[in-house]
Amino acid sequence: MSDVLLSVHGVTKRFRAFVAVSDVSLDLGEGERLGVIGPNGSGKTTLINCIAGQLRPETGSIAFAGRDVTALDAYKRARLGLARTFQIPQPFRGMTVAENLYVPLGFGAGGGVADGAALRDGALEILSDLGLAAKADLSCRSLSQIELRKLELARALAGRPRLLISDEAMAGLSAGEVDEVLDILFRLAERGITVIMIEHIMRAIMRFSERVVCIVAGRLAASGTPEEIVRDPQVQKAYIGE
Repeated sequence: MSDVLLSVHGVTKRFRAFVAVSDVSLDLGEGERLGVIGPNGSGKTTLINCIAGQLRPETGSIAFAGRDVTALDAYKRARLGLARTFQIPQPFRGMTVAENLYVPLGFGAGGGVADGAALRDGALEILSDLGLAAKADLSCRSLSQIELRKLELARALAGRPRLLISDEAMAGLSAGEVDEVLDILFRLAERGITVIMIEHIMRAIMRFSERVVCIVAGRLAASGTPEEIVRDPQVQKAYIGE
């Protein structure tokens, strides 16, 4: 593995008596493309929320870029270059598409952008890259589902991430739209951005991931190449049953 960018060690997260994530450990190399799979309710998003800072684990530690971030607020992790999207897009609905990028551009990793013209230029550059430049001055309320997914990715990219966590960015999309999002993620990976993809669409996971981990009942059940994962008995049991 290349230099470790993210290290999760022994992370456990409970909600009262319910253990959502139990003693999960994994390392992620700089520039790696990691797929995360698991049945509904398996703890995937809870684990990601712990990594991104929306939740604090009861036990365990999380290190990013050589720094312990276990107790660090989410916005401070974002400023270090750890960005994530959400399953349900959460734009600022009272703003235009371009204005939605001004906040992460202004406060992202590397100190952000302060100049108004530079904010506009930065937003248009990202939107153009994702095929949204023509929508820049429209309300985000006017966007289609695929456009909202792209805007969610654009907002994450505006923070200049070293690590991008894509949480079910393809849910509910058509096959062609899934390929559009995959192409975007591949381009980002080619630019050196490390990507974690959480998805139920196995075609996307198999095509994109260099390594896949499977979370079942809050535990890390399997880890390997996409080919190894689909043959793993624990993965087959989780998805197909005994």
